[in-house]
Amino acid sequence: MFALVDCNNFYASCERIFQPQYQNQPIVVLSNNDGCIISRSEEAKRLGIPMAAPEFKFKKLLAEHNVKVFSSNYPLYGDMSSRVMNLLHHFTPDVEIYSIDEAFLNFKTVKIDHYYSYGQDIKNYIKKCLSLPVCVGIAPTKTLAKAANRIAKKFPERTNGVHVIDSEEKRLKTLKWLAIEDVWGIGFRLSKKFRAKNIKTAYDFTLPEHENTIKTLMGITGLRLKMELEGTPAIESNDSNEKKSIAITRSFEHSISDLKELKERITTFTSVCAEKLRKQNTLCNGIILYLRKDSYDPKNTRYNYTSFYTLPFASNSTLTINTIALKMLNDLYEEGSVYKKAGVIVTQIVKSEEVQLSIFENENPKHQHLMHAIDTCNKKWGRKIRLGSQDLKRTWKMKQNHLSNQYTTKINEILTVKC
Repeated sequence: MFALVDCNNFYASCERIFQPQYQNQPIVVLSNNDGCIISRSEEAKRLGIPMAAPEFKFKKLLAEHNVKVFSSNYPLYGDMSSRVMNLLHHFTPDVEIYSIDEAFLNFKTVKIDHYYSYGQDIKNYIKKCLSLPVCVGIAPTKTLAKAANRIAKKFPERTNGVHVIDSEEKRLKTLKWLAIEDVWGIGFRLSKKFRAKNIKTAYDFTLPEHENTIKTLMGITGLRLKMELEGTPAIESNDSNEKKSIAITRSFEHSISDLKELKERITTFTSVCAEKLRKQNTLCNGIILYLRKDSYDPKNTRYNYTSFYTLPFASNSTLTINTIALKMLNDLYEEGSVYKKAGVIVTQIVKSEEVQLSIFENENPKHQHLMHAIDTCNKKWGRKIRLGSQDLKRTWKMKQNHLSNQYTTKINEILTVKC
């Protein structure tokens, strides 16, 4: 059996732990640069505030209902997530972290007599140790555990936050209730295609007459998903935490039209990407550069610009990646245009030990030693060593007008208790 443990409204819940005065008040958390709403408390959801809504469009509603707004505080959320994952190891040694607020627990090595009680123990333990609310779904496969978790969240009064699919009757009942767009692994676009083929629920998805449609639209992935819904485990654990691509994209603090200033931003982005590649001992074969103009300016008939470049050899050198990224920027840049956002994505990532050397052209071997020296110094003293095109006085800034303290990771921001 598998369990999916999912923290409820994770970012909003993390904020409430340290500021309990907002316990019954609607609160929302914004994305980077205070752009969109990415987490809502249950009270905020009941006000009709949608997920991913731009904050500026809902300012009036937020003010009318006294909704508390927070900027995203990822150091806090990351630390709380780490604490949750560590606590889950009390219940099984086999914990697979699926996302910052979700983890699969595999119970194959644990003897459990009553799964519902065990799920309640997990829920209560996390609540007692961290004051974080979680829901637990338990089932014979990961996909069914996802569905069980959805039921636990949807019907908290009847399930008390834990739902177990441990019989054929419960499995069929779940599949008939679960809409096709809510099945794990089927997104918005795929669900539209399935609905056009009269596959409207998870139960329809498992019917034999739809097997060819599934194979056509999803291939082997769809057939594995069908097996999971039928109760046979078919999705393997994701043991690798290495990223397949690394993206650094940011909205600017102010609009930028100067090429030199744009180069400074792109160099900063490529430096971070290359550092992350080296940290996970990988190299990239492709670079994507992204520029965005103001989408609300009617003069801009087109506002997204992207360019892709295939490297002649795999690299994680800041010097190599940045040189190419700046060439791509020169090609995309339009003099006189105003840009609001940019980004660098390194992709086609391979492990260092799996790199194929080219006969004609390879990385300068001196780069490897230089990057190691730079990483060592920057780890010891902070990011003090930068490329010449970077502004040494400029720090990484984001618009965070509603930022809370980093209660668990900064000694000067921990809670003060008066007694």
